[in-house]
Amino acid sequence: MFASRLEIIPTQDIVPAVLERVPAGTTITVTCLPQHGVERTMDTASALAGHGFNVVPHLAARSISSRGQLAGILRACGTAGITELFVIGGDKGQSGGPFESSEDLMREIAQLSGKSMKMGVAGYPEGHPSIADGQLMESLRIKQDLATHIVTQMCFSPSTIAEYMAVLRRDGVKLPVWAGVAGAVPRTKLLRLATKIGVGSSLRFITGKGALGMTLLGGTSYQPEQFIADLADLPVPPAGIHLYTFNSLDSLPEAGGLGPMHGTSDGAGAKGGVRSSAVPSP
Repeated sequence: MFASRLEIIPTQDIVPAVLERVPAGTTITVTCLPQHGVERTMDTASALAGHGFNVVPHLAARSISSRGQLAGILRACGTAGITELFVIGGDKGQSGGPFESSEDLMREIAQLSGKSMKMGVAGYPEGHPSIADGQLMESLRIKQDLATHIVTQMCFSPSTIAEYMAVLRRDGVKLPVWAGVAGAVPRTKLLRLATKIGVGSSLRFITGKGALGMTLLGGTSYQPEQFIADLADLPVPPAGIHLYTFNSLDSLPEAGGLGPMHGTSDGAGAKGGVRSSAVPSP
């Protein structure tokens, strides 16, 4: 059974939606988007933490305006009982503060928190649209001394995930890998997102699977249950499932079981379905 997490977008109405549809104790990760800003991320994270969720805010290095702002964010995390962050670089056109990369931000977080704050980082099984593969790998090698785990970009091919994990190990990156899985998302929205973030290869893997592809992309929405089952059948499964919900909380995966959602970022994957744990740019 897999541990799992749910990723949400901090829209104005997401907190009541989570309270209505997701069990307390679930691990919820909260994105940080340029149009929302880190304030929206932290407000949402603090609100959910106050209702008994295990919350992981995303921090984008280039969205942090000053070291003082970062110190305030860490104080807010301490007040809310938040012990883990997901750290990315963010939009290259956004930088106006002291942190140019996720590595820079992670070092500062480690120093300010006395290395008590856990940190996840992003991985790209199909590459990044604007960063060379070698640069991505070198970044992970540098960050692994500060990070607790890797969360992959949304992917649709079990073999791509397996190959990515093997390449990481071969190149000396030993962090646990959580597979990024799209939730039950409207098909047209999923196709648009896949094209935008550069995961077309694994999406073509689905569409080329005949009857299976029709099952996965059939009807009006993508259903991830078969993909999760295929990940569980890998010789070396990922450590867990990071479910990109896109705020579609009414249709969480059932086959294989997203059960009571509790888990850790450093656990190992296991055969079977999904043991949910209360549930990325570099």
